[in-house]
Amino acid sequence: MSRRITIDPVTRLEGHGRIEIALDERGEVRDAWLQVPELRGFERFCVGRPAEEMPQLTAHVCGVCPAAHHLASARALDALYGAEPPPAAHAIRALYYHLFLLEDHALHFYYLGGPDLLLGADAPQGMRSLFGVVAALGKEVGERVVAARREARGLMQAIGGRTVHPVFALPGGISRPLAKETLERLRRAAPMLLDFAGFTLDAFARRVRGAAGYEALLASPAFRLETHSMGQVDGEGRLSFYGGRLRVVDPRGDELLSFEGKDYARHLAEHVEPWTYVKFPYLRAQGWRGFEEGAASGLYRVGPLARLNAAPRMATPRAGAERERLFEALGGRPVHQTLAFHWARLVEALQAAEAIAAAASDPLLESPEVRRVPEPLEARCPPGGELEGVGVVEAPRGTLVHHYRAGPDGLLTGATLLVASQHNAAPIQISVRRAAAELIHGGRVDDRILNTLEMAFRAYDPCNACASHALPGELALAVTIRGPGGEVVRRLARGAGPDGA
Repeated sequence: MSRRITIDPVTRLEGHGRIEIALDERGEVRDAWLQVPELRGFERFCVGRPAEEMPQLTAHVCGVCPAAHHLASARALDALYGAEPPPAAHAIRALYYHLFLLEDHALHFYYLGGPDLLLGADAPQGMRSLFGVVAALGKEVGERVVAARREARGLMQAIGGRTVHPVFALPGGISRPLAKETLERLRRAAPMLLDFAGFTLDAFARRVRGAAGYEALLASPAFRLETHSMGQVDGEGRLSFYGGRLRVVDPRGDELLSFEGKDYARHLAEHVEPWTYVKFPYLRAQGWRGFEEGAASGLYRVGPLARLNAAPRMATPRAGAERERLFEALGGRPVHQTLAFHWARLVEALQAAEAIAAAASDPLLESPEVRRVPEPLEARCPPGGELEGVGVVEAPRGTLVHHYRAGPDGLLTGATLLVASQHNAAPIQISVRRAAAELIHGGRVDDRILNTLEMAFRAYDPCNACASHALPGELALAVTIRGPGGEVVRRLARGAGPDGA
């Protein structure tokens, strides 16, 4: 008799999700799904709102990556209003974003996905956290993590107006120049943040690279997936987080596409499945071929590893050297081992830290010219017509697109948010299915197997709250009661009666 294994909720990611694993009569994996039960609603209630509210409104999509939504939204408004920010505004926005990216990558490595690597997949459940990392690696590690994140977030607050939900980016620039005190704090903090990024890579090298458990998982078919890779590059082909062209390479590393962010809809489409609120993007030219990897498939990945694959080079020297070390160790570019996302994430953190250090001596940050106030949309939009604006940044989890349409009254008539965890949604499904098939045999599961299975999606650092744009409300909670043979006896759900009624 067939039965199912349910992991609900999955852990150490942003948002809610559950994994359903279907077993056959022999206890082997027949199929597996990562389901996101949160309702997709954010884009719909943006319609009718004043366009200039969007950077603040969309920053509340998620409490972990509000900076990414804030700046993608601001860039979309720059395009919508036809307002090019002054160079100083771009420089300050980019500084803010590099601080955010460094802090967020540290969050994932030390708090979310990294404990599996630093402590091992079989570490006790209660130890898979920063506290476990500190217990294993020493008090100094915890002190450095807390100090670096505190300093980065303090600078973000000084620039953005708030620690979590920034309010500084506006169409045509930012709300105010940098204060002298903020510049002085940046110059004091920059060397420490750069040292912290190097320290983290050293910790990864000592504790993870070469460790038998990590090497075995890295080489396992359970954690390998060959897809296209997409990321943003600047005019010189360097990895760029804040602006540039989108570049797609095929599974061999050859360029397949290069296009401006405003043209994303010509190259990307979305597929819908009835069992999840997350949509599945794919490359239009290849078409939707299901949850399959390979050059003929339309699936692609985004995020740290995909960006390293897609960009011909890094933007800073130390990160460039570390990227080459990664490729050399893992068989050359492109790399398809899913757990290499963790190493790539730290390479990106190093580039962000180098960019922060360079910005500390940039005279542009002292400029008072930080905004070009745009004309009202009524002055640009013909009566009864619409204007459009697209903004793209590379969020920590991958490419983030904000696309707005508005009429002459300045109210939104349409909003599309295409987020990183949507781009990665179909590859994550394959990764979960493949890991389940490799790890579960004879119906036998234990905590170590289930945690290792969760590592298949945790490497992507998915944000299901962003991917489904959840409406406010309670955490979705469902309990499934099964009989001895695996048959469903009863289902209970928060906010519903027995059997989900």
